[in-house]
Amino acid sequence: MSAVSSRLPVFPWDKLEPYKATAAAHPDGIVDLSVGTPVDPVPDLVQRALVAAADSPGYPTVWGTPALRDALVSWCERRLGAVSFAHTHVLPVVGSKELVAWLPTQLGLGAGDKVAYPRLAYPTYEVGARLCGATPVVYDDPVADLDPAGLKLLWLNSPSNPTGRVLSEDELTRVVAWAREHGVLVFSDECYLELGWEAEPVSVLHPDVCGGTYEGIVSVHSLSKRSNLAGYRAAFVAGDPSVLGELLQIRKHGGMMTPAPVQAATVAALGDDTHVAEQRARYAARRLALREALLKHGFRIEHSEASLYLWATRDEPCWDTVAHLAELGVLVAPGDFYGEAGERFVRVAFTATDERVEAAVKRLG
Repeated sequence: MSAVSSRLPVFPWDKLEPYKATAAAHPDGIVDLSVGTPVDPVPDLVQRALVAAADSPGYPTVWGTPALRDALVSWCERRLGAVSFAHTHVLPVVGSKELVAWLPTQLGLGAGDKVAYPRLAYPTYEVGARLCGATPVVYDDPVADLDPAGLKLLWLNSPSNPTGRVLSEDELTRVVAWAREHGVLVFSDECYLELGWEAEPVSVLHPDVCGGTYEGIVSVHSLSKRSNLAGYRAAFVAGDPSVLGELLQIRKHGGMMTPAPVQAATVAALGDDTHVAEQRARYAARRLALREALLKHGFRIEHSEASLYLWATRDEPCWDTVAHLAELGVLVAPGDFYGEAGERFVRVAFTATDERVEAAVKRLG
């Protein structure tokens, strides 16, 4: 038996453990701004929906309940501007990371196929390519940089993790047109779409981008950040029904089912915009406080117009910055976790509690 793990890079977060220990030794405790996990309560209406569906002894379906599909369709039309959507345009998944990691395998990709993703990117895009034996390829501008020969899957990510950069409507339109011209399937990771600060993110499903047809494009969405549901593993994909129909058949065989109570909770979360606005306000205040503190401390911040992160640098190797902040009791993610191009940056999450953010601001002062 060959070790599949040998194809994969070292799990990056393990490398941060010594710095976490240093930060934890601070007299006032650690301020963990590294992983970016939600810390605020799950909205009450979501908890109530989960509890009400707790008596679910039967198997859930991979495609989800009709009520869930209705909620996904309605949200895509209301929030993304999608038109003429139907149940065939949506598919729930068990958290977006699972989808990203196993998508190339489920698409039947393998040796000789190429999977492209941004030069600075969420590491799981590369992992997904390596799991199935495909070749990972990075780009700055997909249209200018990529050879479409053998390119089977193109990942977009706007707003970006880690940089917070937002692709403009014109950029998205150009990439979608190029991909369609060359028969390249586009998956657009839009998990931070509702967290724009200095720019308004646009989905590839918007008719001004895709021309009102979803051929060859799929968008990926998560409730982890916008609704504090990281622990629920609630996410979905939307777009080309031929692609989603194939994925549905494969995922049925694989038993990739979102638990029934989580499906009910997702319906409640997508049907309510009030809790999203409240959570945005919390993050906006934390973002402003940390941004000002970092700038005063001598950092420069690039992009960061959306998402839950500040992409910051002191123009030094990222691990030097990580060590410096760890001595202050603040833990951040080194930029090289996201590619060699991030080697002089750190990613600073603003998902800590108000009290911990205030502590970080004082220490940076």
